[in-house]
This record gives sequence, C-alpha cells and structure tokens, in this order.
Amino acid sequence: MRFSSRYAGLVAAGISAVSFGTSGVFVKPLLAAGWSPTAAVTARALTAGLVLLPFTLVSLRGRWDALWRARWRVLGMGVIGVAITQVLYFAAIRRIPVSTALLVEYLAPLILVGFTWAVTRRAPRPTVLVGSVLAVGGLVLVIGPGAIQVVDPLGLLLAFGAAVGCALYFVIAARPADGLAPVALAGSGLLLASVLLALVGASGVLPFTAAFGELPVFGSSAPWWVPLLVVAVVGTALAYATGITASGLLGSRLASFVGLLEVVFASLFAWFLLGEELSPLQLAGGVLILGGIAAVRAEEPAAAAVAEADVVALEK
Repeated sequence: MRFSSRYAGLVAAGISAVSFGTSGVFVKPLLAAGWSPTAAVTARALTAGLVLLPFTLVSLRGRWDALWRARWRVLGMGVIGVAITQVLYFAAIRRIPVSTALLVEYLAPLILVGFTWAVTRRAPRPTVLVGSVLAVGGLVLVIGPGAIQVVDPLGLLLAFGAAVGCALYFVIAARPADGLAPVALAGSGLLLASVLLALVGASGVLPFTAAFGELPVFGSSAPWWVPLLVVAVVGTALAYATGITASGLLGSRLASFVGLLEVVFASLFAWFLLGEELSPLQLAGGVLILGGIAAVRAEEPAAAAVAEADVVALEK
C-alpha cells in the first residue's frame, strides 16, 4: 500500500512538473504583446480558480465545514504559496537576471532539508545530501552557469523570499487534508491569490497592464485568451491540483525535489515550441536532477516519514 501511494505521488508530481513547465512558452506571447507579469499571473490565477470551481464544489458536496477547518491551510496556500511567492519573484526579476532569480527560487528543496536539519538537530542521511548536491548542480546547468553572478543584494533577497514561499507551498500542500480534497485547496487558494494579486496591481507596487487582441503564437496568430486559457488550465489548475496531491502522498521534501523537473520540462517545451536551443550542458543538468531525485527517493520510507513528521510538528 505504501509503495502504491508513493508511486501515485511520483506520477502526480511528474504531471505537475510537466504542467508547470508549459507555463513559460504560453505566457511568453502575452508578455511580448504588452502584458505585465503581475497582470498575467493575476489573470492566470483567477481563470484557473474559476476552472477548478466546479470540481471544488463537487468535492465539498456541501460540506463547508471542511473548508472552514482548513481555512488556515487555504489562507497559507493563497497568500504564501501563490500570491507572495509570485510577487516576490517578479519583484526580484526587476532587479536581477531571470536566470539568477530562478536559480535562487528553486533552492526551495535545500531550504526544506536545511530547516529540518537545523530544528531537529538530526543530520540528513547521506542519500539526501548526495541528492541535494546532484539536484543543485543539475539546476545550475539547466538554467545556465551564467546565473551565478554578483547582482543586486535586494534582488537576491527578494528571490530568496520567493524560494522560502516556494518551500512553504510544498509544506502547506503536504499538511493533513482534514477532509479537504487537493482540488478544493488548489481552487480556493488560487481564487484567493487572484484577489490579492489584483489588489497589488491596483496599488501600483508592480506594473499592471494588459493588451487584448490577436497576438503571434508559435508562428501563427490567435486571440489573447487562447494562450491565457492554456496556461490557466494546464500550467496552473492542473499543475497546482496535481502538485498538492503529490505533496500529500510523498511529503514536502521529495515532492519539492521532483518539482525541480519543471525547469527541465520548461527548457524542453521552449526547444520544441519556440525553437530555443537546448545545449548538451542543459541535457546533462536534467540527468543530474533525475539522479538527485532518485537519491532522495532512495531514502528509507520510515526515515522520510519521521523527517516529515518533524516538520509538521514544528509548524503546529
């Protein structure tokens, strides 16, 4: 039974990584047409939340008490897991290169490993340490060695804040469901996040602009809502629902390591759909990330369960 649930969790985490990986190639036409990143993310979260709304209502079946019991989890997912993480990331890329911001944000798995190590004073098993080194090395190769450079300190701080938010997303997703289905957590969290992001945009803290009409998509033209709908349904609704499911089955640490595959799939989609060159170093980086995931997964299930329980206990 344990093996079956972990296998299902790995499948869900893989689907989530692939889905998140499609976001870049479909958001890019919107950004090129004049959409600001904040406006695109707000529209993406709102549309995805509305897409998941029927599934959320069906999963609840009128049991609104489940939503109330999970109110702090929903609040954490919407405020931290989606809104704050996105705002900090986009604020960071206004000051530092995108590649550097991505590299810092995707250090989330290491933050989880280091946090557990620091507060429990129990060193991770060698497989976890080896997996961490492999995964980070692979991440550097996929994003590009040029991401490691001296940049604006405030930009780095903002990107690190996004990394903490990303780590907390996995922790919140891995918390006991208490009767709230993953799709309900995803749907309610995204709707809440869209409201918060819209308020940020209205405040003028970050640029909030949108352009409507035909725009070029993969060599042809399409209405603005086509790429938005794809990124909302596949790159957001499906991605968050399966990602939350995976975290509940695998635990936050392993799910976060599998989530690194998003960077690999994003590069592959950019290669297939946009014709962006994929270098041998990036392919090697993808192999290293897979090796890191395999090393972390090789840890004994019992030890992984104890580590996860420590993180959950410390949050209470």
